[in-house]
Amino acid sequence: MENKASISSLLLLLLIISGGQSEVILNIENQCSYTVWLAASPSSGDFNSEHAPGTLEIFSMPEPWTGSIWARTKCSNNESFYFSCETGDCGTGQVDCQGPMPRYPVTLLNLSINNKSEVSYEVSLNHGFNVPIRIRPDGGTLVDRSGSSCPVVDCIADLSNVCAPELVATNKNGSYVACNSPCDALRDARFCCTENFSGQACQPNQYSKKFKQLCGLAHTYPADNDPPTYSCGGANRYNVTFCPL
Repeated sequence: MENKASISSLLLLLLIISGGQSEVILNIENQCSYTVWLAASPSSGDFNSEHAPGTLEIFSMPEPWTGSIWARTKCSNNESFYFSCETGDCGTGQVDCQGPMPRYPVTLLNLSINNKSEVSYEVSLNHGFNVPIRIRPDGGTLVDRSGSSCPVVDCIADLSNVCAPELVATNKNGSYVACNSPCDALRDARFCCTENFSGQACQPNQYSKKFKQLCGLAHTYPADNDPPTYSCGGANRYNVTFCPL
């Protein structure tokens, strides 16, 4: 892990010297007991896809950029060298996944970066849950909230404990791999808060309430704004951790 972090830091330093450095730095660490494969939509730059347990990658984000980052799990090549994953798969057959949105369910880290290096961030369960994730800004203050530090946002619980049978996502062997959102699993306007929902206000539902009990800092249904989507300026870096200890 130290060698990989050192190489990433050297590349980062070269970018700074060359004048091509973004001010938004992500430290992505995998503390899971298993390998994850990083993915993003749209493309967020040249990062390594495969992250073994205990590895750390440091890279700069493009500005501006708005999109999602997630982890794919239990990935492999078949006999035809078609690459696929049990969760978060991109459907391209390639190890690199930067562009297409994933096959749900996945835990999404949604970011919006403007040309002032201000970052809006949220952890979203609106398309389900597959891997615990945390984003912790290092320094910085909330935009338009004088003096307030940028808070941590995460979902670090195991939602398999509260995943209703009708939401369970399984692999080809029928084993649990992730938990769907009610919108994606049931295709019901009540949970998706679509225009077909008879004009009623989008409200928490029985599934999102269970998710919220374990992941109070994540957004668990389409209109969830508790906590709000924070916007941070001046952070030294953003520490993103899968399966934070």
